[in-house]
Amino acid sequence: DRPMTQPTSRLQVLRRGVTQRTLRLLFRPAAPAAPADKLPRAGIHRILICRSVRTLGNSLLLTPLLHELAETWPGAEVDVVSRSPVAAQIYGSHFDVGHVIQLPRKPAAHPLATLRALRQLRRTQYDLVIDPELQSQSGRLLAKLAHARYSLGFGDPRKSGTLSHSVDPAAAPRHQALQPVFLLRSVLGERPSARPYPQLELALPASARQSGEEALARILADQPPVVRGCIGIFTDATGDKRFDAAWWHRFIAAFTPGIGDYAVVEILSAASVRSQLAPRYPSFYSSDVRKLASVLANLAFFVSADCGVMHLGTAVGVPTVGLFKGTDTQEWGPYGDSNGAIDTRDLTAEDAAERTLAALRAAATVHAGSARIFHQTAGAQH
Repeated sequence: DRPMTQPTSRLQVLRRGVTQRTLRLLFRPAAPAAPADKLPRAGIHRILICRSVRTLGNSLLLTPLLHELAETWPGAEVDVVSRSPVAAQIYGSHFDVGHVIQLPRKPAAHPLATLRALRQLRRTQYDLVIDPELQSQSGRLLAKLAHARYSLGFGDPRKSGTLSHSVDPAAAPRHQALQPVFLLRSVLGERPSARPYPQLELALPASARQSGEEALARILADQPPVVRGCIGIFTDATGDKRFDAAWWHRFIAAFTPGIGDYAVVEILSAASVRSQLAPRYPSFYSSDVRKLASVLANLAFFVSADCGVMHLGTAVGVPTVGLFKGTDTQEWGPYGDSNGAIDTRDLTAEDAAERTLAALRAAATVHAGSARIFHQTAGAQH
């Protein structure tokens, strides 16, 4: 989902260098950020966000900006350009989103599809185009290709192409979900931290949440009745963020004796079909992001390795704890009420379990009274 703290691979360094040099042939290097007129509060109706990410987690981290745009210009329509194959599922349910312009995951390998997407991007005259990332060269290139009255992004010498409104990144918050909101508030003349930042959000209709509730009841039909709700556990991640099965079994052995009257269900996704906890716990699998989200929304608590599914839990409002082993928690951890990140690099699996139990107890206190009883008859739940 994101860069790790270990050194960048030579291939990544080479690719970024080639991209930067190519962009500087096309556009002037970005000038240092300078004071600019504020963006107007009126007359902004067509907005384009250029975020050329391809993962679930990075896609969800854009949703606070969508919320902020809806608050700032409630009558505007927002288009989003993305390489993520689930972008339409994430953004399409937001009332203010008009079109999701889908780039291929690997644009160079699919030139015709890339050209079609770029043609769609250039067909519209936008009032505002936003490049919300600190370092992405592709986002800046897309912003420069768009037709817009105003353009907004971070002013950084590592990025090429000047914009009508740029913001010095020096004071930007570290968390990747907060930076785009900071960017927008800065050019509206606000003190960005004067009010709370929006949370991640995946809009789910009541019918989807009901379907997720019924699915969870069926999964737990053969389990003893649950008084306090269900805890979901997602064990997979990519690369060095992944814990092996032995670590998870030690974690579970220390964690489950302290959970009391909660059930446990293992969550599986399209990227993680193989269970690391079977056959100990029932499991739920879906290749559909929104179906997965509908089940997560009915959990009492969610424990996840550092990955996009972790962010999906926070986006549907379930108290979520992310277990990290390399990525910067201040940049990528779940934030907001009842959410948290545990850096496990100096912890044993047993220590991590104890800290997760403390987070569960804190979340249970905050959400007291919201527990549900899952009966042994599938679908019978109240």
